[in-house]
Amino acid sequence: MRIVFAGTPEVALPSLEALLASDHEVVAVLTRPDAPSGRGKRLAPSPVAARAAELGIETLKPVKPSDPDFLARFREIAPDCCPVVADGALLPQSLLDLVPYGFVNLHFSLLPAWRGAAPVQHAVLAGGEVTGATTFRIVAALDAGPTFLQLTEPIAPTDTSGELLARLSVSGADLLVRTLDGIADHTLTAVEQPTEDITLAPKITVEDARLDWSRSATEIDRVVRGCTPAPGAWTTFRGDRLKINSGTPVERRGGAPGELTITKRSVTVTAADGAGLLLGQVQPPGKKPMNAADWARGVAFEPGEALGG
Repeated sequence: MRIVFAGTPEVALPSLEALLASDHEVVAVLTRPDAPSGRGKRLAPSPVAARAAELGIETLKPVKPSDPDFLARFREIAPDCCPVVADGALLPQSLLDLVPYGFVNLHFSLLPAWRGAAPVQHAVLAGGEVTGATTFRIVAALDAGPTFLQLTEPIAPTDTSGELLARLSVSGADLLVRTLDGIADHTLTAVEQPTEDITLAPKITVEDARLDWSRSATEIDRVVRGCTPAPGAWTTFRGDRLKINSGTPVERRGGAPGELTITKRSVTVTAADGAGLLLGQVQPPGKKPMNAADWARGVAFEPGEALGG
């Protein structure tokens, strides 16, 4: 099939590479417009756009997918199918109607669980043991289209959302190619999603990533892992923001929620259940990430000091 690949971030690259190596013909790429990046905030192409430029593939970067000039060019290209990975744009019906075999999305959850922008993060936050990926045909409703194929992926107790997403992006790339193969040879039929057990996965905000020491150590650990690498879990210390990049729940130790216990080699924070979070890597404002014990050696602590106050 002639395909236009739609995707923007780095997590979409394994799928693009897999499709390039398949029997399908990638005739163009659809991605977000160049965006400010780095300290200088210079406009830079998305990872998918940069890779397409290296390969000499035509790249479409509409500000809005309803733009008339973009739609006109899309009609000229006339793809048979449009695979989508982490594109993020809401596609108008006028665009969906232009593709005979539709827009086929690779979504990183076992639909109908975790419909939305942050399925992997929410799977970690919820303490799930298994997640996966699903291919489905895009319809107007959010992630509600009929599904083609699924795969499952265990969530390890130490997985961050970044680590889990990296694995799913690779296994999901193969799932996407197999889906397009099945569509092309008419061996796959889309099946409507169940109407029960639907859960939503909206974008994780910076405020969502703030650690609440009145919760259990297990719940706090899930927030740290679920918000790594983005937007990054954080708390406050003496009124300044302190990022918490990693930690490990430890046995009951007592103390008030947020209270710090400092030794030469460790920093532990008490949670509401009396258990604690042994801090791994932290990042004070204006500084690079560092080991928590190294951070503590540079601070003159007062007795009973706490995080999050």
